[in-house]
Amino acid sequence: MKKNYYAVLMAGGVGSRFWPVSTSTYPKQFHDMLGTGDTLIQKTFKRLNKFVPTENIFILTNARYNDIVLEQLPMLRQEQVVLEPAMRNTAPCILYAALKIQKMDPDAVMVVAPSDHWIEDETAFAKDVSTCFDKCESEEILCTLGIKPSFPNTGFGYIEYVKDEGPKRSGLKKVRQFREKPDYETAKEFLSQGNFLWNAGIFMWGVTTIIEAFKKYQSDQYAIFESGIPLYNTSEESAFIEKNYPKAENISIDYAILEHSKSIYVLPATFDWNDLGTWGSLYDKLEKDESDHAIVNAKVLSADASGNMIRSPKDKIVVIDGLRDYIIVDNDDVLLIYPKSKEQDIKSVLYKVKNTFGDRYT
Repeated sequence: MKKNYYAVLMAGGVGSRFWPVSTSTYPKQFHDMLGTGDTLIQKTFKRLNKFVPTENIFILTNARYNDIVLEQLPMLRQEQVVLEPAMRNTAPCILYAALKIQKMDPDAVMVVAPSDHWIEDETAFAKDVSTCFDKCESEEILCTLGIKPSFPNTGFGYIEYVKDEGPKRSGLKKVRQFREKPDYETAKEFLSQGNFLWNAGIFMWGVTTIIEAFKKYQSDQYAIFESGIPLYNTSEESAFIEKNYPKAENISIDYAILEHSKSIYVLPATFDWNDLGTWGSLYDKLEKDESDHAIVNAKVLSADASGNMIRSPKDKIVVIDGLRDYIIVDNDDVLLIYPKSKEQDIKSVLYKVKNTFGDRYT
């Protein structure tokens, strides 16, 4: 375990498509979505902690989730929870974290990873990240992990890489461009070309390399955070961030840096991966019973029913008859019974509930 290895977990999202379990006050990353005994953020932390020292793992999250993070990850110091006083997408918080880490260790290499993804083969994951770390230590490049597509998914962004990029870099391939979520026909075309990967949103780079990229491509953004460098990792940092963070542009790391840089490389991942973005993706991940139901926590009695995603409080009895391919989620104040085919609409249902019944349920 190398001392200059760092990790940054992105844990500020709300996960609205997992409503009613995931809410603005207690989002999905803090729930045990698969019934394994670990919440998603706990599982992600343990995965990274196998090759990144505990003291070098930082959590990027909204200020209102601070207490939940420390409760679920009690091994962390408060200084390792990097709080965003305003939601500004991924670029500002990554720059902020990189500047903090660079001040501690100018030779650091860091992995930025979502806190709510599911990865089965954690040994392969560690190997892939370490491969990228090795390249980032020896070359000024930015790396990402791409997932080999198994079907023409329209819910993911894609990474197009150069097929013949010259000398091999331990399996890394030069990125030609990042592509937005496609329609179905475009996704099929991507797969037929053979040089497209799903964008998993997992990035690796040297802290100095990513900071130089911000200087070059996001100079105004960099200027906001540069003025606080003398205060980072001191008692005065919080007041500076509270005042200046809201001034940062609301922009993703993809748009801010990755679409501009000419030094982006992707490593096709050797592990299986699920972004757990919807109830349908959770259904796909879980084992099924004899009626093809995916069940978390519930005790199910089923007749003339199949293919349902069922989640309830622990050991609650759920009786269903005549339902096929539905999402059935019972969570305290809300019972959701909704077709899996319309799962992308749950986000809009959430807003209707909020407007009709108030914030308490969302």
